Formats: sequence, structure tokens, C-alpha cells
Amino acid sequence: MTAIAVTIAGSDSSGGAGIQADLKTFSALGVYGASVIAALTAQNTKGVTGIHDVPPDFIAAQIDAVFSDLDVNAVKIGMLSQPDAINAVAAGLDRHRARNIVLDPVMVAGSGDRLLAPEAVEVLRRELIPRALLVTPNLPEAAALLDAPVAQTETEMQQQAQRLLALGARAVLIKGGHGGGPESVDFLVERDAVVRLAAKRIATRRTHGTGCTLSSAIAAGLAKGHDLATSVREAKVYVTAAIAAADALGIGAGNGPVHHFHAIWREP
Repeated sequence: MTAIAVTIAGSDSSGGAGIQADLKTFSALGVYGASVIAALTAQNTKGVTGIHDVPPDFIAAQIDAVFSDLDVNAVKIGMLSQPDAINAVAAGLDRHRARNIVLDPVMVAGSGDRLLAPEAVEVLRRELIPRALLVTPNLPEAAALLDAPVAQTETEMQQQAQRLLALGARAVLIKGGHGGGPESVDFLVERDAVVRLAAKRIATRRTHGTGCTLSSAIAAGLAKGHDLATSVREAKVYVTAAIAAADALGIGAGNGPVHHFHAIWREP
């Protein structure tokens, strides 16, 4: 049986993040990808110039169309910019008893453009975090979800992850890509275990879509039947390699995308 994952997120017209990054990741990792588009963005490697929200009833219609026909093994949730969109997704997940839900709480694009309305943050906390198997915030996102300062140390990262667990998530992957030092350190925090995941920090500005790619890679692992810790470990290896190969891809004049197909495409 073919493993199937669905992404519920926003579209990136430049192809480096959002729905496009998720589908590329699923394909690169051998998983069939379906999609529910929750917003359209006009963006490129230099920034976001516009957002067009999909009506909540049409988000629900897409969810019903996908889940009523496909045997979905995992769900990745990305950009949901408005409270009504979040409520529509939460209801759809319940309606179809969705499993293996990975929530990437996208709030701000890598360019600094805000993607989540301020009034939607509390709805995200209340409606989606308790439904998630895993929540994958970066340091600024974790701070925003908790109304706290950005974590500066590994101890503070773990403490914030514990606070996110208290909101109802079964596990939290707090990501240290926005931190400093020679390593990019993440922590996978579950109620009875903490795993430190470190990779050498790569000197590049081509990191567009990194968070989307990591969360969809984790969902791909879960869709294939891997356990959570294995899915997270393998996803970090994949994303690290995709970042390392991004300069060779060389897309765009700004913060270009990672190379989703680094292991597949032949060098010219």
C-alpha cells in the first residue's frame, strides 16, 4: 500500500515553501502527497507581497474530498492565517479522525512578513495544539505561542517545550535554527523523554522553506509507519542535506529555497 500524506497549508507562488515545499518533500521521500490549500500567497525569495485567504467552507470541502477517498496516513499543517480557517481545519480533522498530525505553527515568513493574524494565535493554541501528535515551533514561534521571551539557552528551550506540552500536544520539536553557535540544536520533548538533535550549522542564506520542509519530512516518515523519534531524526538529516545543497541549486535573488531533490537530481 502506498503511503499517503496530506499537507494543509498556504501556497508559495515561488515554490520554495508552503504547499509546494511539502509536496516536493513527500515526493523526494517516497510518499504520495495530497493537499488542502488554505491560503494563496504572492511571494518570492525576497518577501511576501500579498495573501489571499481561501474561504473556510472551501477549506472544509477540500478536506472532505481528500479524506473521503484517500487513506491518509499522516497530516502536516502549516500556514493558517485566520481564526475561521483554523476552526475549519480542526473540525475537518475530527470529522475524518485524522491521525499522525504534525503542526508547524507558521507565524512569520523567513523574510519577516507576518503570515498569521494576531487574533488567530489563541485559536491555534486552543484548537490545533491539542489535536497534534507533534508541534514544531522555531524559537520565535515558541515564544509567541507562550507570550514569553525567545529562549536563549538549551535549558530555556526545553522549558518552553514543556510548557507547550501542557497546552495539549503529545510531543514538541523546538527548533534552534534561529539560535547561534556552530551547531543547530533541536529538542524532541515528550512527556517521558527528551532527545537532543544537533547538526553542524551551515553558512548559507538559502534557507527558504526550511521549517515547512522539516515538518513535512516528519509527516512523510510517520506516513511510512516509522515511529516519531525515527521520523524526526531522519527528517533532520534530510533537511540538513537539503540546506547544504541549496547554494548549488541557486534559485532566486533573495533567500533561496533548500534543495528538496538533492539526493535525486544529477549535477549538470
